[in-house]
Amino acid sequence: MNDQHEQRISFLNLRTLVVVHDLVMIGVAWLVARLATLWLLGETAVDWRQLAIEINLVLVIQGFLQWRTGLYRGVWRFASLPDLANLGRAALLAAVASSAVLLVLDAPLELMVLMVWAFPLLLMLMLGIPRLVYRVFKDMRLEVHRRRQTFRTVIIGAGSSGRMLLPELRRRGSYDIVGFLDDDRRLCNTEILGVPVLGDVSNLPRIAREAAIDMAAIAIPSATNQQMQRIVEACEKAGVEFRTLPTLKQMGASITRFDDLKPVAIDDLLGREPVSLDWESIRSGLAGKRVLVTGGGGSIGAELCCQIARLDPAGLVVLDNSEYNLYRIDHRLKSEFSDLMVETVLGDVCDSATVETVMKRSRPEVVFHAAAYKHLPMLQHQVREAFRNNVIGTRRVADAAVRYRASSFVLISTDKAVNPCNIMGATKRTAELYCQYLNNNADTRFITVRFGNVLNSTGSVVPLFNEQIRNGGPVTVTHPEITRYFMTIAEAGQLILQAAVLGKGGEVFVLDMGEPVRISFLAEQLIRLAGKEPGRDVEIVYTGLRPGEKLYEELFHEHEPYATTAHEKIFQTRSPSRQLEGIEERLRQAEQAVLLYDNAALRRLLLELVPELGRVPRRERKVVPLAG
Repeated sequence: MNDQHEQRISFLNLRTLVVVHDLVMIGVAWLVARLATLWLLGETAVDWRQLAIEINLVLVIQGFLQWRTGLYRGVWRFASLPDLANLGRAALLAAVASSAVLLVLDAPLELMVLMVWAFPLLLMLMLGIPRLVYRVFKDMRLEVHRRRQTFRTVIIGAGSSGRMLLPELRRRGSYDIVGFLDDDRRLCNTEILGVPVLGDVSNLPRIAREAAIDMAAIAIPSATNQQMQRIVEACEKAGVEFRTLPTLKQMGASITRFDDLKPVAIDDLLGREPVSLDWESIRSGLAGKRVLVTGGGGSIGAELCCQIARLDPAGLVVLDNSEYNLYRIDHRLKSEFSDLMVETVLGDVCDSATVETVMKRSRPEVVFHAAAYKHLPMLQHQVREAFRNNVIGTRRVADAAVRYRASSFVLISTDKAVNPCNIMGATKRTAELYCQYLNNNADTRFITVRFGNVLNSTGSVVPLFNEQIRNGGPVTVTHPEITRYFMTIAEAGQLILQAAVLGKGGEVFVLDMGEPVRISFLAEQLIRLAGKEPGRDVEIVYTGLRPGEKLYEELFHEHEPYATTAHEKIFQTRSPSRQLEGIEERLRQAEQAVLLYDNAALRRLLLELVPELGRVPRRERKVVPLAG
């Protein structure tokens, strides 16, 4: 308490001391200048009454002029070279003030000429020298701090999170908290636990320069992506390191744990408001049930596995054809959920024997089918492999789910299945249609969940851009206007679980992806997060649209009506029944074409199953973001 008491010198009191100091210096400067001019003029008698009147007048006039020049917008702890400009203006105005005073008192002309030069010069010295001395003293203290490996830090956000972060940083001993920044004007010039609120975030570049700030701790867990973008831009202009608290969604119940200040990631800039979920219904839909996740080692599959593991399932089976991915998710699940019965299976969803064995042994009640190939440019020239994995693989798992009486089958789909002009999108659309066909002919509930790109998922654009930035560039973007929908891995996983318990069977649930993001904007933000400047340190090169690539992705087909659901972030639709006619026969033909490696036949069958594939993409049409 004593240490805090010693630090509780009011910000306003410090400013008052500065003003008092300057007023005293004004009086002293006038007194010295006046006595010096009398001596130069050869006068020995001093009219002290007249001198007192002059000093009072000059104090009022000069004090007002210095306040108007902005000399007191800062305090001495932030005194810097830019203050010299204000001091220079104050000295020029001192000449005006001295002239005004002497004119009012009918002083002799020769006295006025001498005072107009002597008073401003003395005032400049008396105001500037103490500031210079203090700056040198402060720089010496800063050097001592640096030797002790302390970080001069400002906390951005003076709300409850910032107030809770302050004592945490103090306890660590390596942070010298200079002040808070907050956009709430009511907090400006106040104190929090002895630390001043220095102004709003836009002041950060100036304060960082004047107070030699090393780091900014962003303590606004509820910040929107627009707010985070503005804060990060200010930090980058200031040239300081910046870290942020986890979001409210990431912190969960651990609201007081601030040991994991983390670097600002692209998720913080492009993420959306935290998703509110009905965890009770999700838990009741999965607790005590046996769950199978195919593709469980991938980005979305692994996130689903971890979220499902928290909901107390009777058992969790993870199937993946990547040995390394399977090893990683197996290690993670067994270390974080030691009481959960986990079985990891290395195998291919296209292998009938593997799927049959897994289904017969585990008898899953809920199946999440996340296994898929998704690299659009590569699959454009690999029709057989795309069809085999995305369609036949889905068919193998879906048919087995029906045979072994799974209650629910959830297909993880993509916005590229909407009006596809590429092989990957067409195969995912075919998988959607087959699941809806089975829903009409089986007791298992088939539910499809469709969403856009997932930030930082394997094979996505973010890891590619980061690698290009690490290598010094250039960052390659296909088109300046190309846009995509994005969401975080955690949000995608949570909304998939919510859709799974909402579905009655046959629906295609579409996740509200918010506003589409320009890929060029994404590239610029990633370059800045790496501490570099787009166009100067790292170039962005436009390479042209690739085969099968659209400028704008869509979330619904043109003639696909959609409706809201009980969750504001999830919409639902159904495909017209005419699209399901003849699908069983065409898939039998396609399986034969896969066995014969007949790419031409597969392309023909894909065109019959998904007629949109043969159309020219409507690149000129932007998608209107979904409303609530």
